[in-house]
Amino acid sequence: MPNIALRPVLPADLPILFQQQLDPQAVAMSAYPAKDRGEFMRHWEGIMKNKNVTARTILYKEKIAGHIISWKEGKYEQRIGYWIGKEFWRRGIASTAVAEFLLLMKTRPLFAEVANHNLASQKVLQKNGFTLHDEGGKISMYKLEK
Repeated sequence: MPNIALRPVLPADLPILFQQQLDPQAVAMSAYPAKDRGEFMRHWEGIMKNKNVTARTILYKEKIAGHIISWKEGKYEQRIGYWIGKEFWRRGIASTAVAEFLLLMKTRPLFAEVANHNLASQKVLQKNGFTLHDEGGKISMYKLEK
């Protein structure tokens, strides 16, 4: 397991997180479109002000590797999501970050959406105890019970 750290997201992190979500390969894996700078900054301003959202920056070797977040939404009450910058892929960072984040987030069940073609992200969730809950055509929902 790589040595990572999670800390609250700081405004100074946002330019790096913005660049990470622009990568075309990462966007294709996530099945979520990239945001332009203004939209991205407004989105994160709302996240950082919302007391019902838990957001952490993922640090690996003192560099911002991505972020992980939990929020409430719709019928799948509490959700978790993460984004890892492409240069940090295939190092076990996502699996470790999810494991660490789950120690902070005690609410269960937790749900996570993943694109059906994103096998790496499916494995991250499965390693951390999530199971397939609702298989969709392009995106499926995973659930963590305990």
